This record gives sequence, structure tokens and C-alpha cells, in this order.
Amino acid sequence: MSIWWSLHLRREAASVPLARRLLLGTMQTAGVDPEICYDLSVALSEACANAVEHAGEGDYSVTARIDGDRCRIEVADSGPGFAPDRPRHQLARPLALKGRHAEDGRGLFLIEALVDHVHFHNRPGHGAVVTIDKVLKWRDDSLLKAS
Repeated sequence: MSIWWSLHLRREAASVPLARRLLLGTMQTAGVDPEICYDLSVALSEACANAVEHAGEGDYSVTARIDGDRCRIEVADSGPGFAPDRPRHQLARPLALKGRHAEDGRGLFLIEALVDHVHFHNRPGHGAVVTIDKVLKWRDDSLLKAS
């Protein structure tokens, strides 16, 4: 069983809960374990909030795919992208390493903590892409459980 959807959203705060609710509804209906649903919804919210804050003038997109026992979510914006001179390991550093009052990087660190794999990269031309992967666990009563 495979389920996927894609949204093109305006850069406004109200778009974040819309994407989160669509993901939660899809996963709950499919029978994904509630803890996994929560982790992915928080990770998606953080990625969307980052796109809303940094996407520049354009909209952003969210694509989610449940394929067997895996979920992949991609959030892409048309902003300036991640700084090319910033090493990958500094994108999502813990706050302790940045300082107590640091305002940037918290969401990226949280995403890394909640999912199995995350990839941050720039699109050719412009814009940032956050790709999130997580192995799914299923409720016992799931009708769509991966076989």
C-alpha cells in the first residue's frame, strides 16, 4: 500500500497546522502508531515553520509519502537556502553548543531528534529542501498495515 499527497502553501503561519493536520489524519486513518504520528507531525511542523520564516517571497511545498513501512516527507521552499559556507553538522547543532539564547537551529535539531534520517540541502537555483524519513510502526487494528 502506498499513499502520497502534495501541498503548495503560502508562507503564512496558518499553513503549518494545515499541513500537520493533513499528515496526522492520513497516518491515523492508515493505522500508524500514535507515537510515530506525533513525532512526524512535530518534525513536519518544525520544517514548515522554518520554510515560513525563511522562504523568501515564494510559497513552499510539502510532499508526504507512506510506502510500506516507511514515511518520507519533503518540505521545499524558494528562499535563499542553507548557507553554503556552513558545514552540514552545524545546521542542527544542540542549543548548548550555540548558546542559551540562540534563536536559530532549534527546529532543525528537533527534527533530527524525532526521525530516523533527515537531509538538509539546497535546490539547484535557489531554495532549501528538508527531507525526513521515518520507519513506521502500526497499530494492531490497522487495515493498511505493511505486509
